[in-house]
Amino acid sequence: MPSTPLSPEKRAEAQALAQAIREATDTEIDQIAQVLVATGDADLFGQNEFKIRDLAHRIAAKAFEQHLARKKTATKAPA
Repeated sequence: MPSTPLSPEKRAEAQALAQAIREATDTEIDQIAQVLVATGDADLFGQNEFKIRDLAHRIAAKAFEQHLARKKTATKAPA
């Protein structure tokens, strides 16, 4: 969480980014849910834990991709 409240403009930007992240990671979230539902309590950790961790890392990577893509398109002057 940010230490200071976001301005209305930044809050709107954050909401748009959150929606883009949700759309980009829908498949990974579905896969996490499927792994959890298909896994018994005795087998929750170990290999299944690594599958879920890998999917979580993909979600984080896609979040960064979405953020950086917005930064590049927001540039008004040549870099």
